[in-house]
Amino acid sequence: MDSVETTPTEQSSIGAGAVTGAVVYVVGYLVTYLWQGNSVSESFEVINFLVELAGGDPIPTWQVVGWLYYNAHNVAFTTPALGSGRTAQNLVADGNAPMLLYLVPVVVLLLAGFVVARYADATDVESGARAGVTVAAGYAVLAAIGLFVFRYSVGDATVHVDYALGVLLAGIVYPVVFGALGGVLGAVTR
Repeated sequence: MDSVETTPTEQSSIGAGAVTGAVVYVVGYLVTYLWQGNSVSESFEVINFLVELAGGDPIPTWQVVGWLYYNAHNVAFTTPALGSGRTAQNLVADGNAPMLLYLVPVVVLLLAGFVVARYADATDVESGARAGVTVAAGYAVLAAIGLFVFRYSVGDATVHVDYALGVLLAGIVYPVVFGALGGVLGAVTR
């Protein structure tokens, strides 16, 4: 039976990719917070007033910015609907936030892939893509954790990022695709 062996350099590149992926998840969130935090806080003043009037805790700005960061990955957050259903909302797609927010995860992941490919001394398209895709490991872990960190509950009502799409799009597709593309750019521009 053949086994795939990795060299110490490849192993350190995988570790560097995972750490870089986790770091850029936080950086992307922070960019979103610094850019949109005040706007989000103002937008939710009326909602928070009503929540407090009903005896609940106001929705913290940092949580709403988390929903917005997932929205930038094309992942909606869900809110209780009348009856027993849920409704999905994407503040960026609905025009309640700048469309440029869609670029935040793309840019941070391209940069992450680029940096990791350079760190791994990738010199061709294949090695660049392989190095860049390693950012998905760290990014996916924090994207999965974020699904629960950014969850808001008051009474029986819960607002949260769509779990399946949060893992699939924000945790896997975005970091794999844009990390790999960044890795290719890092390799071919040496």
